[in-house]
Amino acid sequence: MRENLDKQFSFTSLKWFNFFLYGTVVLFSSFFPLYLQEVGMNKLEIGSLMSVGALVSIIANPFWGIWTDRYQNIRRIVLLMLTGTLVLSQVVFQANTYEMIYVSILFFYFFQGPLFAESNTMILSYIDGTRHRFSSFRLWGSLGWAFTAILAGPVIEWAGVSVLSYLFAALLCAAMISLIALPRLDHSIGIAPLPFKGFRQIFYHPFFLSFIFFGILVSIPNTMNNTFVSLYITELGGSKTMIGLAVFLSSILEVAVLVLCDRYLKRSIPVLLGWLALVSALFVLRWWLMADATTPLQVAFIQILHCVTFGGFFYVGTRLTMLLVPKPYRSSGQALYTLTWSGISGIMGGVLGGWLYQYLGAQNMYQSGVFLSLIGTLGFAAMRLLANRGGHHPQDGHPEEDWNEIELNR
Repeated sequence: MRENLDKQFSFTSLKWFNFFLYGTVVLFSSFFPLYLQEVGMNKLEIGSLMSVGALVSIIANPFWGIWTDRYQNIRRIVLLMLTGTLVLSQVVFQANTYEMIYVSILFFYFFQGPLFAESNTMILSYIDGTRHRFSSFRLWGSLGWAFTAILAGPVIEWAGVSVLSYLFAALLCAAMISLIALPRLDHSIGIAPLPFKGFRQIFYHPFFLSFIFFGILVSIPNTMNNTFVSLYITELGGSKTMIGLAVFLSSILEVAVLVLCDRYLKRSIPVLLGWLALVSALFVLRWWLMADATTPLQVAFIQILHCVTFGGFFYVGTRLTMLLVPKPYRSSGQALYTLTWSGISGIMGGVLGGWLYQYLGAQNMYQSGVFLSLIGTLGFAAMRLLANRGGHHPQDGHPEEDWNEIELNR
């Protein structure tokens, strides 16, 4: 009975760990651009700085994955990453020159960037061989993301954006305490975030590369929005509370969308490509509405589409990767898909979005998103027609494996 109580305590700590971890990330991604604007950076400088994380992740993900495999103590590795994130975040907030901000943010992203992948691997290792599903722990992450955003908004509105460093540190410390409360893990499922083996074979797969190309076009505007939506809301006269509401609405239904996709979407390449075209069309609608928005409340409610567009696109894209790539190269295929979504698109979206916002305005930035997403929509629709004629069939796989693959690579 004592052993069962210990296990239950461990799973509770894991849920709170995910809650606080996602809370720290939403603080940084949603409110840090406001801090940068307050210290004097323009839109292009903010976009360039925020895109650095995508560049650093190309190196950081395999680095931490290798050390996790070698050290075989993923809990301690994640704790080290959290400690580095905590220390360097305070260096970033205390930096008094642009050069110091850029240097410290490079090291910050080195520790913070791979946290999702490593923590997901850790959670899957703890629940390995149990009746627990990863989705229940992912739900707590989404709750942490949503409720931290909506609660932090009024606090930052009242105390000023400088309080962000204290909120960030408090949530990181809470995540570390939850992690320390976990028992030592004597095994790991050993999934590295970015396995490069098989990249050469994938580059000879034109259908998959077309899927990657159109995915980049659709995901660039998403990065633009993630980086600048808080600045857009304030530009329209919105408060920090309104920013928190927008983030809350963008994430509160995300897990429900993923669960519905996992349960009801047919594992067929033509069907999934059709859904991808539909989701991309919803991206077109989303950016068109954003370009025409005139009040911060309109922007906040438009963010509800994020649950369907981002959640649906990433799920369907990951499932398609499982079907399009031959089984021996699936890990490399997933790595390439994640690299293009969060890496290449992250860099291009931050820099291009910053330039467009700075020199042409937010409306033109979102209108460019309409154009890019429309090309992606037409591309996926054409791929669906080709898939129907070519008679593509899915590779063998297990739904639970697919779900875990999605969560590890998000």
